Amino acid sequence: MTAGGGGSAVAGGPALHIPVLYASVLAHLDPRDGGVYIDGTFGAGGYTRAILAAADCTVIGIDRDQSAIALGADLVEQAKGRLTLVEDRFSNLDAVAADCGHAQVDGVVLDIGVSSMQLDRPERGFSFRHDGPLDMRMGAEGASAADVVNAASERDLASIIYLLGEERFSRVIARAIVKARAEVRIETTKALADIVASVVRSKPHEIHPATRTFQALRIFVNDELGELVAALVAAEKILKPGGRLVVVSFHSLEDRIVKTFLAGRAETRGGSRHAPEVKRAPPSFTILTKRPVVADEDEIARNPRARSAKLRAGARTDAPAHRGDATELLPRLPSLAAVLKGR
Repeated sequence: MTAGGGGSAVAGGPALHIPVLYASVLAHLDPRDGGVYIDGTFGAGGYTRAILAAADCTVIGIDRDQSAIALGADLVEQAKGRLTLVEDRFSNLDAVAADCGHAQVDGVVLDIGVSSMQLDRPERGFSFRHDGPLDMRMGAEGASAADVVNAASERDLASIIYLLGEERFSRVIARAIVKARAEVRIETTKALADIVASVVRSKPHEIHPATRTFQALRIFVNDELGELVAALVAAEKILKPGGRLVVVSFHSLEDRIVKTFLAGRAETRGGSRHAPEVKRAPPSFTILTKRPVVADEDEIARNPRARSAKLRAGARTDAPAHRGDATELLPRLPSLAAVLKGR
């Protein structure tokens, strides 16, 4: 997620955006000459520009949004062979790196969530600030938010909105959506926002009543939490000993997943006198951030979206990657396929 503004020149061109927690990301990633780094959420290229400017290194930028890759073409040219952009999901970052000829890398940075570039384009359907199609897909494939809203059962809608939006009025909202779609299919961001606002009241200083519902649908449609968990596991596999993993998240569920993942990978405790010794895999990460790094008041003043940003980082040890896919970190939700069947 990025903020508008100027920035330092990188590879002959000015930075179009200043990414959230810019200085802290660089400090924890610690780019070095000759290193290979993955920017798993390329977006507007803010972190990539910063990494390229910080060291004579190579960057692999990944984004599932085709428009982000297209807009990064100029930066690829300016980087003169130091940047490769790949349209893919960041959950596949280990395979992407291998395809680019790198069995291991020196660092991975992930900026989780929707980008300013996506929010500011009404036709993408991520925001209700301007009316647009109820889409919310980060890539071009798969079901849209409209598909989910119009097909899911009331129970599934309530579960998605409650767990992913942390919305206490989820049941009331789900009921209102089901009632409204019985009259006419819900196709636009304004239509959905109006339905939510009709049953959830808010005071002038509070966020729009549809904010949490939109957030929940976006996360569900794009499987953002599943993508995050898979990306963390992929990063663990491909990072060199001493390699850095830096994750910036904007949602409590995302931050909790990153925190729990790193804590589990850094765990050294065994059993206790009250329980048998538990054989654990040796720690694959050292935690670099005992507490999450957050934006200061100056950055929040420049970019209000930075208010909810939290950065966590870890350094890879020389121990083998842990086994398993870490899906136990995910909330229990129905699958997208099941939801579309309106079971």
